[in-house]
Amino acid sequence: MLRPWKLEFEIDKNLDKAVYLQIADTLIADIRSGRLKAGDALPGSRNLAATLKINRNTVVEAYQVLMNEEWVISKERKGIFVSDQLPSLHEKRTERIKNIPDPSVSSNGIMINFDDGHPDSKIAPVTELARAYRQIFSIKAKWQMMGYGNEHGETEFRKMISQMLNHQRGMQIHENELSITRGSQMGMFLTAQTLLTPGDHIIVENPGYQPAWQAFEYAGAQLLPVDVDEEGISIQSVEKLLTEYKSIKAIYITPHRQYPTTVTLSLARRLKLIELSNRHHITIIEDDYDNEFHFGYRPILPLSSFPELKNYVYIGTLSKVVAPALRIGYLATKNQDLLEKIGSLRKIIDVHGDVIMEQAVLQLIREGAVKKHIKKATVHYKNKRDFVFSLLKNHMSNIADFTLPEGGLAFWIVPKKTMDWDMVTAILLEKNIKIIHPKQYSRGHINGFRLSYGALSEEQLQHSIPIISEVITKLSESL
Repeated sequence: MLRPWKLEFEIDKNLDKAVYLQIADTLIADIRSGRLKAGDALPGSRNLAATLKINRNTVVEAYQVLMNEEWVISKERKGIFVSDQLPSLHEKRTERIKNIPDPSVSSNGIMINFDDGHPDSKIAPVTELARAYRQIFSIKAKWQMMGYGNEHGETEFRKMISQMLNHQRGMQIHENELSITRGSQMGMFLTAQTLLTPGDHIIVENPGYQPAWQAFEYAGAQLLPVDVDEEGISIQSVEKLLTEYKSIKAIYITPHRQYPTTVTLSLARRLKLIELSNRHHITIIEDDYDNEFHFGYRPILPLSSFPELKNYVYIGTLSKVVAPALRIGYLATKNQDLLEKIGSLRKIIDVHGDVIMEQAVLQLIREGAVKKHIKKATVHYKNKRDFVFSLLKNHMSNIADFTLPEGGLAFWIVPKKTMDWDMVTAILLEKNIKIIHPKQYSRGHINGFRLSYGALSEEQLQHSIPIISEVITKLSESL
């Protein structure tokens, strides 16, 4: 198809505006001026990337912005075309906070979302997973997998998970002490429903992971929040609560990289927590949500790997490792009575898991594809972490405290002044930047936020972090 129109555009690397937004704005200007008319075809992403000497993904992002805002449409097997019905050409009227500049107007409506730690779906081994899934589905004995399976998951898959936990995380788990779930949140719900009863108390980290709190409260338990410092959950506070409440049934913790602050529970506190768990006969629910992505010498071993610990439920996931949309999690416990109850409840909810997907992931693990992906992804996220750290040092070192995390997909940022987070999040939303409001981590006020970088591109990070810094700076000056 002939595309006579030629983009007259030169990338300006001195601009704060991301390159993909520069491209999108140039195209919008040409559409507004009439140089590009309804039905005109745009250059293919490969050709435009070659012309501008940039990565093709940058052009794809620019085109995605244009499609999201309805300036262009995509026609299958034909290309990208200027829309027949263009969006309104009026500027959105919003009341700005006085003296706070608005550099985000260049984002043209695309939302930059700092989620709670999602991985980068663009590097997921989707092709390998799809191939393995097709192979498993089409094998001669596929009829054997069409019936109901074990409520805890396929035996061979559980064997592989137990081997992974034993070899890589120092645990001593048999496959009959494992249950495969549809994501870690299902594991949390099953644990809460079978372990807790109305009137029970459970100790949780504060700030902490509210979806887990909701699962505990849904089971009728009452939360006892305990503050977190640079060494993790306060053991002194835990001890005090254990003397005050006789109905404490469990402690929920994220010791490897505490959610949301990313701090690691110190060895001294780990050992003391194990001793308290054994003495008071309470269960430690350990959520090891991002063990794989560790950038130091080796990840800290789970509390559940300590042979001294008598009562625990260890919860993990493969969703961050293989693909975000893959809902495969697991829980491990030595408590066979609890595991039997979990299996019975699982039958009521779901009968059994996705047998074919379990077999497909098992094949990827055996082939070494998962190990290869983790190695590749770790390098990818380490580089991105270092990139974000350099941006934070340049733009936030004078206004906030933060540390370089040894793993995971997020930073914890604490402004030096106490912020009005309703105002911070509202202003950032005006600028098409979304951060998670700190109230979603805490029961009570907390002056910090989680900056998750895993799913965002370097251009999005480079565009948004200076804006976040500017907003915090201006509001700090007004205090």
